[in-house]
Amino acid sequence: MFSSIRLACLCVAALLLAGPALAQDEDDTVPEQLDTHAVDLAPHTQVDIGDLWHMLLHQEPMPNEARRRFMVVAPTIGSKPSTGLTLGLNGNMAFFLGDPTNTHISSISGGARVSQNHQTLTGFRFSTFTTQDRYFFQGDNRFSWTSQNTYGLGGDSAAQGKENVKYDYVRVYSTAYKNVMPRLFVGVGLNVSDHSNVRPGTATGTGWDQSAYVQYTEKHGFAPDGQTSAGPSVSLLYDTRDNAINARHGAMANATYRTYYDGFLGGDATWQELYLDARTYRALTKDGRHRLAFWILGDLVTGGTAPYFDLPATASNDRSARGYGEGRYRGEHLLYGEMEYRGSITPSGLVGMVAFINTTTVDNVDAGEKLFESFAPGAGFGFRFLLNKRSRTNLCTDYGWGKAGARGFYLSIQEAF
Repeated sequence: MFSSIRLACLCVAALLLAGPALAQDEDDTVPEQLDTHAVDLAPHTQVDIGDLWHMLLHQEPMPNEARRRFMVVAPTIGSKPSTGLTLGLNGNMAFFLGDPTNTHISSISGGARVSQNHQTLTGFRFSTFTTQDRYFFQGDNRFSWTSQNTYGLGGDSAAQGKENVKYDYVRVYSTAYKNVMPRLFVGVGLNVSDHSNVRPGTATGTGWDQSAYVQYTEKHGFAPDGQTSAGPSVSLLYDTRDNAINARHGAMANATYRTYYDGFLGGDATWQELYLDARTYRALTKDGRHRLAFWILGDLVTGGTAPYFDLPATASNDRSARGYGEGRYRGEHLLYGEMEYRGSITPSGLVGMVAFINTTTVDNVDAGEKLFESFAPGAGFGFRFLLNKRSRTNLCTDYGWGKAGARGFYLSIQEAF
């Protein structure tokens, strides 16, 4: 498992990647201009929460067009099958590291929560573009004392056989991209997933030896008290979105190949993973007040044997499969699809709504179950409250349902995709 020195080094590396472009490159070449003036309400016609606050104080708000950084902090309350009720504080900072006409907006978001299930969940994500989009840095980092219900593999795993497992979790996934053609980036990254101090989540733990986690772990020769996956990755990213925080048009396609090695940064197995992510956005009306968003995701173990908690699973990225708890369905290969309607309720754009449907399919190689033999569908709706009109950052509230009684309430800053 991780030593404190290795953990500290990983944290420092993640923070350095989050804000690498403070020293700007002064190249005078002018790249292709970004299409930041798509259909939809322009910022000067919109009203956000900050504007309302200034109105209450009888103050003149600073024009958003004159600002380069936008920050919002909000308390959060939510409920998911894997956490129960959660309370915490989340923040989001959006900023430009270059001229907004040729540089995409960047963001850093993070927070901390405590849950009804005695979990402490912390983490931060970053997506930063340097001036003129020459480089792009992306990361998903989590540090938590948490627990999770574990189930058998495949899409037909029964809920009755679940066993709660507690563990300490460290995740450092960071990638640095270089722009090689307009809108096309290639990247290299470091990926570390460490589950330590794994133990029964209930006082008795009567089903521990028969739990899906222990059965899988012993079958494949892993230590039951903790497992680590660590290794490098290579990525290819194509991104034509006008805004990565809340896109109105464009598309994104990303392919990442991760290789994990036994002995590398404490890794317990050699295995490989292919991660595919594609998203696109389409306006339904000329003014863009009503639009559709589409998301397809694939997470595939392509070689070797992954530790149980690193197998592809529902909600493992914390944003997909609304309606299900993390890890409810798990297998060696996972495919996921979602469609979301997004619309403005008020003419000012202050209040909006969404409605979504999604589905997940996973396999179970040992049992001979293949992809598309079973599905875990979900659906739900939510409301949006515009926190910052220039960065398009929303306060998002969603309620989702899944099969077999699964459901959850979600509150976050920034869209699910």
